[in-house]
Amino acid sequence: MAGKILIVDDVATNRIVLKVKLSGARYETIQASNGTEALQHVAQSHPDLILLDVQLPDHNGIDICRTLKADPATRGIPIVMITAFADTQTRLEALRAGADDFLVKPFDELVLLARLRSLLRAKETDEELTLRESTCRELGFAEAQASFGAPARIGLVAADRETGLMWKTMLTRFMPLDNFGVLNRDEALIEAVGANGPDAFVIAADLSRAGEGLRLMSELRSRPSSRHAVICIASDEHARETAAVALDLGASDLVPVALSTAASAEEAALRLKAQLMRKRTLDQQRENVADGLRLAVTDPLTGLYNRRYAMPHLARMAERSRVTGRQFAVMVLDLDRFKSINDTYGHAAGDAVLVEVAQRLRFNLRQVDLIARIGGEEFLVAMPETTLDAARVAAERLCRVMAQTPITLPGGADTVKVTVSIGLALGGGAEHDPVDALISLADRALLGSKADGRNQVKIFNRPSAA
Repeated sequence: MAGKILIVDDVATNRIVLKVKLSGARYETIQASNGTEALQHVAQSHPDLILLDVQLPDHNGIDICRTLKADPATRGIPIVMITAFADTQTRLEALRAGADDFLVKPFDELVLLARLRSLLRAKETDEELTLRESTCRELGFAEAQASFGAPARIGLVAADRETGLMWKTMLTRFMPLDNFGVLNRDEALIEAVGANGPDAFVIAADLSRAGEGLRLMSELRSRPSSRHAVICIASDEHARETAAVALDLGASDLVPVALSTAASAEEAALRLKAQLMRKRTLDQQRENVADGLRLAVTDPLTGLYNRRYAMPHLARMAERSRVTGRQFAVMVLDLDRFKSINDTYGHAAGDAVLVEVAQRLRFNLRQVDLIARIGGEEFLVAMPETTLDAARVAAERLCRVMAQTPITLPGGADTVKVTVSIGLALGGGAEHDPVDALISLADRALLGSKADGRNQVKIFNRPSAA
């Protein structure tokens, strides 16, 4: 399943319609008809996202949202407020209470599903960084001092300069401490270079050409200096396909394109401030993790995590699997005949091979996957929230990318073909093996790969119950 979604609506027909839409997209759904049931489901079922009606028979939905966002245990759950009434003040009140979005019935399925994908991707990133930060604390690293939020630098890229200046005037009313700059497309790309680029961009979906704002966003997302910037796309509320594409391409949020009224400007400001707060938290977590890992838990040769980090992190991954019920995969990889490389070309060549193998692992796995060097030529990969089929496809891809391109050795005169053998085991779900035992199962599969000729993937298959 793509995620677990709690639908809270007192009208059974509305819940059924939403369940059908979401089930078709492979989401697991839970239903509640009032606020009390909703809070019980949150405590017991740990949903990944909540669709929460504003009007409930026993509670005000916005009050429930405010309560959940105030609780550290639940504040990370995305909440989308839903209502049959397009009331501006209710919309603003919901956003002030911490709602991640506000949708009016009947829903546009295209935009609804794009919004859910966007929020769930963001939640996955948040959880993974929180998990890595907590692993560093578990290892005893000192936490970095909390930084105070300095005024944000926000670049405004409108279809024309006059509109950009109007945006600046309206947004400054609600964000007086932040610094706004009106930019064109080229200026935005120049400003994004370096360490002091804007913290956020508001970009019109259509600039000199239709969809040019989305292309600009893709450029900014592809550059290391602006990859983690907040990017809000300003579009017309009726441009459903533009909204869906923007969210799927990586927009942090959507804001009204016409910021000429106080209500539209306040909505844009609320959304911007929420995204900037999230960015500050994630930036601090990235810094904490980076500082901690540099102390003791990275392999100095390859830059990958080492065993000291990998084992407690894998234990936390297993614990999260027990909570969510979603499986995770563990691979153990071993370079084939690595000793002969050292014997023939020397240890400097062997080191170069290990560095290149580490690079290929990074480039061919997800950001959320754990990659570690746990022995001389042995690597560990752990893939959270994955299926056996997806893990097998990833492992087979790793075998191919290692074998298809020889590695150039220091000096450039010699190349060597490198292959890997991989053992794969699946954890979580109905199985709750300790992480040491799970790695042992992957090791057993790895031995099978070696015995059958190397350069292949073997999966540990549990004996079927009698």
